[in-house]
Amino acid sequence: MSIFQNSLPSALIKFMKKKILLHACCAPCTAGVWNQLKDDFEVTLFWYNPNIFPKAEHDRRLNELLNFCDQKNIRIMVGDYNWVEEHAYWLETAKGLEDEPEKGKRCEACYKMRLEAVAAVAAQANDHHDGEFDFFGAELSISPHKNSEMINEIGNNIAEEFGINFFKADFKKNDGFKKGAQIFKKLNLYRQDYCGCEFSQTKK
Repeated sequence: MSIFQNSLPSALIKFMKKKILLHACCAPCTAGVWNQLKDDFEVTLFWYNPNIFPKAEHDRRLNELLNFCDQKNIRIMVGDYNWVEEHAYWLETAKGLEDEPEKGKRCEACYKMRLEAVAAVAAQANDHHDGEFDFFGAELSISPHKNSEMINEIGNNIAEEFGINFFKADFKKNDGFKKGAQIFKKLNLYRQDYCGCEFSQTKK
C-alpha cells in the first residue's frame, strides 16, 4: 500500500479498491492468494466445487474455508447447490476424460465448469447492482499442479461470454506457492493430499 493510501481513512481506501469475486477451492490455496490480493482488491470468495469427492471431503474443505474466512473477516458466497446432483453433472462433464493426466483435458473441463459458475454469479450481481464486481477470477493457479495458461485462456473466453473482466494471473509466480504454504502452515489449515475429484484421488 502506498504512503498516500496510508494517509487516507480506511473506509475511503476500501471504496477505492477494485472488487473481485474469486473462486475458492480450499483454505490453503485461498490463504496465499488472498494475501497477494488483499491490499489492492476488495475480495469476495465464491465456493462452487461439486467435482470434489467424496461429499465428506467436499464438506470438510468448505468448513475449513469458512473457518479461515471467519478468522480473517473475509466475505464469502457459497453456491446453493445439491452436491449429489451437481457431482452427477460433473461426472457427465468428465465422461471419456477419466484417464486424462493432471493438467489435461479433464482439468480443462473442470476449470471451465467452475469459472463459468463464478462469472455467472458476478454478472448477475452486476445486473442487480451496477459495479458490484470489477473482475471475477480463481485462485487455482497458485498450485504448481495447475496450468495457469489454460486457466487464463478459459477465463478470458468466459469473460467475453458473460461480459465481465477476468483477472488474469499466475499466483504461483514470485514464490507465491511457497509464501502461501507458510501462511497455511502457520494457521494450521487442513491441506488435502489430492486435487479433488475421484480421478485425481486414484492418482495421488
